[in-house]
Amino acid sequence: MAAGANGRCEGQGVNEHRGLRSTVWRGRTAWALSLALALGLSACGGGSSVPVVTEQALGEKPATTQAASRFLTQATFGPTASDIDRVNALGYEGWIEAQFNKPRASSYRATWEAADAAAKAIDPKSGVWQDGLINAIWKQALTGPDQLRQRTAYALSQLLVVSMQDGTVGDNPRGAASYADLLADRAFGNYRELLEAVALHPMMGVYLSHLKNQKASASTGRVPDENFAREVMQLFTIGLVALNTDGSVKTAGGQPIATYTPADVAGLARVFTGWSWACPDAPTASSCFFWGSNANKSDADRTIKPMVAYPAFHSPEEKRFLGTVIPAGTSAEASLKTALDTLFNHPNVGPFIGKQLIQRLVTSNPSPSYVATVVAAFNDNGSGVRGDMKAVVRAILMHPEAKLISTTSGKLREPVLKLSAMLRAFGATSTSGRFLFSKDDTDNPGTQLGQSPLYSPSVFNFFRPGYVPPGTLAAAQNMAVPEMQIAHETSVAGYVNFMLDVVQNGIGVSYSDKRDVQPNYTAEMAVAHEPATLVARMNTKLMYGTMPAALKTEIEAAVASVPITETNARLNRVKVAVFLTLISPEFQVQK
Repeated sequence: MAAGANGRCEGQGVNEHRGLRSTVWRGRTAWALSLALALGLSACGGGSSVPVVTEQALGEKPATTQAASRFLTQATFGPTASDIDRVNALGYEGWIEAQFNKPRASSYRATWEAADAAAKAIDPKSGVWQDGLINAIWKQALTGPDQLRQRTAYALSQLLVVSMQDGTVGDNPRGAASYADLLADRAFGNYRELLEAVALHPMMGVYLSHLKNQKASASTGRVPDENFAREVMQLFTIGLVALNTDGSVKTAGGQPIATYTPADVAGLARVFTGWSWACPDAPTASSCFFWGSNANKSDADRTIKPMVAYPAFHSPEEKRFLGTVIPAGTSAEASLKTALDTLFNHPNVGPFIGKQLIQRLVTSNPSPSYVATVVAAFNDNGSGVRGDMKAVVRAILMHPEAKLISTTSGKLREPVLKLSAMLRAFGATSTSGRFLFSKDDTDNPGTQLGQSPLYSPSVFNFFRPGYVPPGTLAAAQNMAVPEMQIAHETSVAGYVNFMLDVVQNGIGVSYSDKRDVQPNYTAEMAVAHEPATLVARMNTKLMYGTMPAALKTEIEAAVASVPITETNARLNRVKVAVFLTLISPEFQVQK
């Protein structure tokens, strides 16, 4: 049987797929193990921090294929054979530098525009809407050669969140695509420049409501909107509490020291007044400020151009925040520069942002020394430059702890990265060339992944960086497991059903009863008559040499239970092996 996207069994004939009975039987065991993971019973390790395996010194080439694969799980959307060969040839640092020098493979906005134009050429009333952007994101994640840029941009999208869950953002997918491009284009630039681009992007302006934010009015009682002012501090730069350079919390009298007060929020909110849509008649036309879509005052590119300042709506008062004073009468542009410079140079930015990037790429619980090394790179790239993202990414991936396997290292894979790793491992291709699967194919936690790119439920991302799952071994050791905030009984069962469906049928829209995106199992079918050899390929492609002996034995037995003489038996054996590997807790934890 094959579970459909809605979790129900789709008829392909019990006789045709009788070989997958073992999948269903063994899947119950794997489901129970996966559920245990979601409940925190395996807790991403949970023992002492004594290293089990350490890799070689920095700068050297990987000693094993396993080492190269582990590195690529951190730096890409999933290892492929060609990527592994490239890392083996160039070494870690050489591969990173090559990725830094690789240009953007494609623009999300350009891809969206081309697909939208093609749809409208057929039917002027149609379009690709939000799906066109999600298709573009998945296409680049699965096939783009600029993998390090793509993975870094994805990490940034979870720190500097804009979500198409918001109605206005969702109604402007071209603008959302432009925002995604912004993160990719600046992923290897300077964080100060990234911060300004984010602050002025109209989709961020819409999402955190500082677009059309007005100065105070004594007559109406209006005060500036504080939403962006609060979140640019809390989430994008300095966080809630003061941090040491190793990420530990500064205290006074036994209590954490707050980084800002309500007065700081109010003062900073004045900076973010007077900004609105780009418009031909800006900055003097109030119609542009309020109605960027007014037919007579419209700029067709207003959703992708940086916001502009309208002096008539900017707060002229003195602005005080974080020990900085901007004199009364200072322009919106000058006020913005001072505010962002103040935030960027705050000592908290390095540890606050650096630790979260480590969590998104490598491990949920980096040591203080790991954080301190990354912070040092943020504070000074070796040439006196602060905020160099290349230096930060390099420090994250080249730290000895990134090469360490211990009982507390690694992270729970978030759902998107589970799917991307599987599809890349088996060279998935798209019949349309556009990778036509969307939010509707991945978003439901009960029957699908429970996660879709750019669809965070709030500005706080899908999960919080400091989330400690209650009642678990992780909690007993005060270990954060952020991804477990979206792992529960429903989502774990949904993942199992979803992966069974994807393994068997592919994913996306159907063409002549074949879904658009299909994994390639040709190499695996060639060895399907040898269960041990087939499982060894799963170990190499999906577990990178870390599959425990007990799991190998269980999967081999399940594979062997499928009679090799049956029609499609080789393919069914492969699907059994792939499916059981994907739903094992050992695969779901990125070590």
